[in-house]
Amino acid sequence: MHDLVIRNGKIVDGTGTKEAFAGDVAMTHGVITEVGKVEGEARETIDADGRVVTPGFVDIHTHYDAQATWDPHLLPSGWHGVTTAVVGNCGVGFAPARPDQRQMMIELMEGVEDIPGAALSEGIKWDWETFPEYLDALERSPLAVDLGTHVPHGSIRTYVMGERGANNEAATAEDILEMAQLVKEGIQAGALGFSTSRTMGHKALSGEPVPGTFAAEDELFGIGRVLGDLGEGVFELAGAGAAGDTGGDEVDSALKEIEWMQRLSKEIQRPVSFAMLQFDGAPNQWRELIEICHKSRENGGDVMAQFAPRPFGILTGHQTEANQFLNRPAYLEIAHLPLPERVARMKDPAVRARILGPERDESVGFGSMLDNEYMLKKIFPLGDPPDYEPGPDQSIWAIAQREGKNADEVLYDYMLRDEGKELLLLTFFNYSDGNLDLMHDLLNDDRAVVSLGDGGAHCGVICDASLQTFMLTHWVRDRKRGPKVGLEHAVHRMTQDTARVYGLNDRGVIAPGYKADFNVIDFDNLSLRRPEMAFDLPGGARRLLQKSRGYDATIVSGQVTMRGGEITDARPGKLIRGAQARPA
Repeated sequence: MHDLVIRNGKIVDGTGTKEAFAGDVAMTHGVITEVGKVEGEARETIDADGRVVTPGFVDIHTHYDAQATWDPHLLPSGWHGVTTAVVGNCGVGFAPARPDQRQMMIELMEGVEDIPGAALSEGIKWDWETFPEYLDALERSPLAVDLGTHVPHGSIRTYVMGERGANNEAATAEDILEMAQLVKEGIQAGALGFSTSRTMGHKALSGEPVPGTFAAEDELFGIGRVLGDLGEGVFELAGAGAAGDTGGDEVDSALKEIEWMQRLSKEIQRPVSFAMLQFDGAPNQWRELIEICHKSRENGGDVMAQFAPRPFGILTGHQTEANQFLNRPAYLEIAHLPLPERVARMKDPAVRARILGPERDESVGFGSMLDNEYMLKKIFPLGDPPDYEPGPDQSIWAIAQREGKNADEVLYDYMLRDEGKELLLLTFFNYSDGNLDLMHDLLNDDRAVVSLGDGGAHCGVICDASLQTFMLTHWVRDRKRGPKVGLEHAVHRMTQDTARVYGLNDRGVIAPGYKADFNVIDFDNLSLRRPEMAFDLPGGARRLLQKSRGYDATIVSGQVTMRGGEITDARPGKLIRGAQARPA
């Protein structure tokens, strides 16, 4: 008697080397037992006729460090087929933390990752101080998704050095030894790696750079050698230059930064993984970085770039924290009103005239960024369903030129569409020459890993945790403005490829002995919905959420956790402690 059998599906096995094939999959006790033609009875059967069956998706760059203690499904990632998530990226997290440092950790996360501090204060129960105690707390939390962690630099530096660490003072030899010991304890307790941030784009709520931003090599290598000594863990970072000149970094910072990454990886014989974005100040720098990653491997290192295969920017509109009219005093007079009332007021010609008038407060709000041709050529109506690869002729600037209007008027009119729910996409990064061709190159490069969805973070302006659904809909099925990628390749890049970065070799493949994590997908009808603002965080704090259509079932350890996009009562998720061996 099998626990669960998926029958008659189109199986994409996750390896990327085998063409999709028709067949069944059986599982018992959370493990795949048969693939092909499965005989025998099952306690539950899913008819996957006309459906694609994939391994569960492995998302290695999320920020559900707090949310995992109150949300078993890690939404919105759970709506997009994610069955394994890794938290603690970019050097920020909540452990270790002394009682008098808890508020500092909240403000650090709020500043860097735009997670409402009120929600964190309300939601976190703080039944830990040390990092191993934090892992124990996660293990006690009911989970529908498997969870892995990093030891975050910001937390250990503050824990060891107090105000000196938070203020980015230089670490002493004794400080470094103590930090290294804490990282060792964390890795031995089950963390999958260590993370840090060195970009000026990451700042605490106070405006100060993240603890560790300016850490010297003796500190970075002193901590990194722990991974080498243990033979475990990934050194993950948002390096200097990650945010580009738009985010406050020097244009060539990333090229300087990758030099020590190569030396570190070669010395400790562990992977070093860094966030990489393409930006206009140095539009081809990413090619140099990828070439260096290849040379690093040839020289005995293992340096890889994390990238997001769609425009990396922010969403603007009435629903978000970034609104192009926030520097208009007349708009601020009505900004507090519920959305329907605000929209009704904005339809009044007198209100429209005042908002579009000459009065500006350049010290306030996001709107001043858009008062120039360059930025107006980078902002596009998102639409519903959302379009993440619009052509240059769809920009607000192009529409205004074509219609003989002022760009302000065009922005105003789009913000009133769909009763004020329309969003606009500001393409800061990863969008060169009006297309995503450069992302196609990265999707076919084995030194680049699909990542940076930032699930759980940037609640007021970004919703990129839908990357997995976007990969299947846009890159595999719908792209019209350039080459696509094959289904088998796309699935591999989100399953076995991401899993093995962290040594999670027990998942990401549909074969006997592997973990029974799956998605059953109505591929022909798979789609993304437009993001919408919800007020469902602890204390009623807001966040952007994006749902999908087309996931018939998501399965974790042989149990259905999502059915038709709706959550079930199953909670089979577990805390991952350390790398996981490949099945015999």
